[in-house]
Amino acid sequence: MPIELHDSVVGEGPDVVLLHGLFGMGSNLGALARSLQGEYRVHSVDLPDHGRSQWLDEASIPAYADAVAAWMDSRHLDDVALVGHSLGGKVAMQLALTLTARVRQLVVADIAPVRYPSSHEAVFAALAAVAVAGCRSRNEAATLMAEFLGEQMVIQFLLMSLRRGADGQYEWRFNREGLFAGYEALREPPERGNSFEGPALFIAGELSPYVTPEEESAIEAYFGFASIQRMSGVGHWLHAEKPDEFNALVGSFLAG
Repeated sequence: MPIELHDSVVGEGPDVVLLHGLFGMGSNLGALARSLQGEYRVHSVDLPDHGRSQWLDEASIPAYADAVAAWMDSRHLDDVALVGHSLGGKVAMQLALTLTARVRQLVVADIAPVRYPSSHEAVFAALAAVAVAGCRSRNEAATLMAEFLGEQMVIQFLLMSLRRGADGQYEWRFNREGLFAGYEALREPPERGNSFEGPALFIAGELSPYVTPEEESAIEAYFGFASIQRMSGVGHWLHAEKPDEFNALVGSFLAG
């Protein structure tokens, strides 16, 4: 039986589905949703194991894509544009390769269809430390996480998924243990399915290590009709670092 995915919807018009990154939630792309809602019906989805969505027994790119496909079925969405950042970009790619007739456009932000090296050890260590400590305040959790993570932007991003439990202690909203167990699978590229010949835009951060010339070759191998555009002066969090520029790029592409 399909799991339930939490979503929020704004606007009216052609359907656009937004998919967030690892450890995030649908509201992470809220600025983009607001910029598009005047012309589109925008669906912001919490991926499985994230936000308010249900958890899966095993995390993987195909499993996440299957869950989003089932959610699309439940919402009767047969013609969508997909916009995904990081992990959400991989899920969007998987959907474009398996549901080609239902995806009219694809936008992927700062990720490529490749297997990435492990890079989240410190994040998982910080998450585990907070889970074990039984923090009574967000400040306590932030201080503890700073022992593992040097970037305040990352700490503040993760704190968005911290909630107070019934016992008064803070806990992670996402499936921390499930994501750790499935991390190897989530690092994999999407499985090849049908070829997606619709319009595709890959937006990369100039300062990000996620889309190098080597990754560009992988993008071209998977999506022969894709265009690749780099945003200057930003890293992996391009949509948060320069939201107006990012939103304009996505809006212009969707408008054709």
